[in-house]
Amino acid sequence: MKRIGVILFSLLFIIAAYITYSYASKIYLKGVDMDASEKYFYIHKGTSLAELTHQLYVQGILKDTASFLWVAEKKSFDTPKAGRFLIRDKMSNNKLVNILRSGMQEPLKLTLNSVRTLPKLAGSVGSTLYLDSARLIRALADSQIASKFGFDRYKFPTMIIPNTYEFYWDTDVDEFLQRMATEYKRFWTEERKQKAKSLGLSQSEVSILASIVQAEQQMHRDERPKVAGVYLNRLEKGMRLQSDPTLIFALNDYTIKRVLNEHKRVNSPFNTYKYAGLPPGPINIPEISSIDAVLNAEDHNYIYMCAKADFSGYHHFAATYNQHERYAAQYRRELNRRRIMR
Repeated sequence: MKRIGVILFSLLFIIAAYITYSYASKIYLKGVDMDASEKYFYIHKGTSLAELTHQLYVQGILKDTASFLWVAEKKSFDTPKAGRFLIRDKMSNNKLVNILRSGMQEPLKLTLNSVRTLPKLAGSVGSTLYLDSARLIRALADSQIASKFGFDRYKFPTMIIPNTYEFYWDTDVDEFLQRMATEYKRFWTEERKQKAKSLGLSQSEVSILASIVQAEQQMHRDERPKVAGVYLNRLEKGMRLQSDPTLIFALNDYTIKRVLNEHKRVNSPFNTYKYAGLPPGPINIPEISSIDAVLNAEDHNYIYMCAKADFSGYHHFAATYNQHERYAAQYRRELNRRRIMR
């Protein structure tokens, strides 16, 4: 009898050990088995646990989906959260479920570049983040949304400061705008605010002028402070800015290489040949360097500028109209020689 008891005890011990190992292997041993050391995995909103498991299998992250589902059930994980998750090879089911259940996302870097139009900005954001780019375009043109952030519809885009930021992939439009508002406040330090005030410009007006300066001088950033000085001088004298890029923006025709008198007749508040002062909004999303070029504009007496005839991208600057006309005539002759008529 004693021998039988020892045998039964041994069998029970073996069975218990097997069950324990089986449970432990499902939780701690069996899990991620990939060809790569790590992989980013994206979960869209509304994805079910069954769909999630299938995607993990199809993307070569899990080979044993049954053990994953078993752990998910034991840990009450049935509603996946949207996001971008970093999955590492040999990760246990327990670790994987914990990450997905808690929504422990990996942030990504979004670089906002200077762009000409809001659709291009929204397209860039939408290609990186999981948000509706069409909705972002509508939001940036919405007067009511703009007013919530302290802007009107035209000036609202000046809240976007081009830079590289960290975002979570599932950031929505409202969260994106709120983040941009935070970064805008961070960018406008007391020093920058004081410089804007000394120029007699609001923060948005600085960005509007910066957008013109950048459009006039796209190639050589070192010349932007001098260009900014020209426009500040014209504003101070009450002269119209007469900026060709504002006409191109008003016409929404970026193929124009030579602005003609017919272009100057466009009826738009962005036509700085027709209307004095700054236009109501920016003509692009200006770079930080362009904003700082306005805030640190050169102090000179130039009120005219004209592109150099050598097409170097630099400009001639003039304090008198006669001097300016000599430079302009040189440039027109070169345009004609190159047969650039429009």
